Amino acid sequence: MTTDGTDGSDGTDDASDGSDEPTVPIVCEECDTQTRVPLSKLADQLDRHNETRHGGKDVAGVEPGIADRIADLAAEDMGLLDGE
Repeated sequence: MTTDGTDGSDGTDDASDGSDEPTVPIVCEECDTQTRVPLSKLADQLDRHNETRHGGKDVAGVEPGIADRIADLAAEDMGLLDGE
């Protein structure tokens, strides 16, 4: 797996800071990069990558399958799927 280093790590795809914080996979198809970042740093890492590499366009993001699952869980939690 490749990484662009925007997560502040040494290029590995795990949270090597020793914390038990969950990590989230992020991908950038345009740069052909993938990495994992701690959940608490997700928004900042994505913003920084997109700003520095893509002029602020939302190109990099959470891995699509994970993003869809999170959206489903949030909708379920909010009661938005009760009618289905």
